[in-house]
Amino acid sequence: MPSIFSYESAEVDWCESNFVRSAVIAEYYNTISNVSFFLLSPALLYLNRQYCQKKAVPLYFVSGLLILVGLFSMYFHMTLSYVGQLLDELSILWTLAVAYSFWYPQAYFPNFSGGNRRHFFWLTGITTVISTLMSFVKPTLNAYALNCIAFHLLYLTRKELKKCNDKRVHRMAAVMVMWWALAITSWISDRWLCWLWQAINFPYFHSFWHVLIALSLLYCCPLVIYFDVSYEMPSFKPKLEYWPSDSWPVVVPYVTLEEPHKQC
Repeated sequence: MPSIFSYESAEVDWCESNFVRSAVIAEYYNTISNVSFFLLSPALLYLNRQYCQKKAVPLYFVSGLLILVGLFSMYFHMTLSYVGQLLDELSILWTLAVAYSFWYPQAYFPNFSGGNRRHFFWLTGITTVISTLMSFVKPTLNAYALNCIAFHLLYLTRKELKKCNDKRVHRMAAVMVMWWALAITSWISDRWLCWLWQAINFPYFHSFWHVLIALSLLYCCPLVIYFDVSYEMPSFKPKLEYWPSDSWPVVVPYVTLEEPHKQC
């Protein structure tokens, strides 16, 4: 029986052919495309530094975990090991759990939490521990379960946008959804249409997923920060800005803080 650390011991093998471009890296492009996460984290910290000065822990925590997501995903696609598969999936679960713990609006807390974030931390922690243990039962289902969480995030975004009249926020949310839709389409295509992509010698859609989901997060995180400031820091007015400037055709959003706060 092969070791759980052995190459190709994972239950999942993506569409890209193994060991074609390297004798060490199983899925070459699926591995190197995770560089996008190493670029994402410092970009979020640098551009949203004004938010970090007021509330550093959430974004530093999430940014650090996103780097772990990139590292574990690289390890998985390099080795296709069982351990690599679990680390890849669990790092995403833990990142989502931390993001929910810090940023989930108190207005949506379940009634039994008493509207207390500390109680919600415990609830999220217990749920994460249970989900982590369940991940070992049927690892092939983990990725599908994690992708389903995106629908809850989209639902929350829709509810928040109904309260907001800022056109920039709506535009940023639309761009975020566009990147996410392209990302999930790439993921599904690689998973279910592999025969087609291999027939035309283009089995690289999972690597597109890595880049596109990172782009989606580049818009998602400032959007979450915007709403977090509105709820948790009422003395400030969150404002969306674009780097390098509004006039550029391709821009990266970030949040600045202004006083006094006015409701969106």
